[in-house]
Amino acid sequence: MKLLFAFICAVALSTIVVSGQTSSTTTSTTTSGATTSAATTESVGTVTDFTPGATIVVSSGTGEPVHYKLGKSVTYINAKGKEIKAEKIRKDRKVRVHYVKEGNDMVVDKVTVVKD
Repeated sequence: MKLLFAFICAVALSTIVVSGQTSSTTTSTTTSGATTSAATTESVGTVTDFTPGATIVVSSGTGEPVHYKLGKSVTYINAKGKEIKAEKIRKDRKVRVHYVKEGNDMVVDKVTVVKD
């Protein structure tokens, strides 16, 4: 019984820790002798504010919410993996945002609703 309780606690703790993490990938592109580098990153959190075509604000539950700019061609995906319209993104929904750091801006190119 104690072993089962310990296992359940460990799974619950790992779920909380994983949900606030981000992952990133850096790619380099060479054109005409110049190399540019772009870091792509994903972050998971809850939508606190959303303006289609402009911005999305996401709170990971730790610290201040993060403000992202929406790119010119953002793809919105539901929890089943199907593409949806921007209007389907609502406050208090858990999402994964995929973004590229451009200067001081974090520009989103994909928003995926995460199944709770």
